[in-house]
Amino acid sequence: MPFSLSNEQLALTEQALNATLPYEYRAAMKADNGGEVSTDEDDWELYPIKDTTDRKRLSRTCNHILNETQSCRGYRHFPQDAVAIAGNGVGDQLILLKASGEFQNTVFLWFHETGDIQALATSFDKLVKL
Repeated sequence: MPFSLSNEQLALTEQALNATLPYEYRAAMKADNGGEVSTDEDDWELYPIKDTTDRKRLSRTCNHILNETQSCRGYRHFPQDAVAIAGNGVGDQLILLKASGEFQNTVFLWFHETGDIQALATSFDKLVKL
């Protein structure tokens, strides 16, 4: 169940990532921290951004992007400069790639079996929210 996110909580995650997230992604997560998106390839569950405001929000965001990205690093081919923002339930991930201290606007599809990366959308707001 998506819920709003404060600027302070978003900033804590960006500090942990040592990079800023794209504007469109930030805006979407501030409005609904989580949810689902659909692409031609699949439906995707968005990982929330960690929210430590209270116990309820902390519990709801336990599968946050920092944890999910760390989990993906267990795969051989997961890009070092990537953050996982959504999964399809079978291992493939939607990712953002970092360059020059910030995550780029383009949303990529990362295939867990091969390590291949495919550009999916020029920005997060091009994805269809469910």
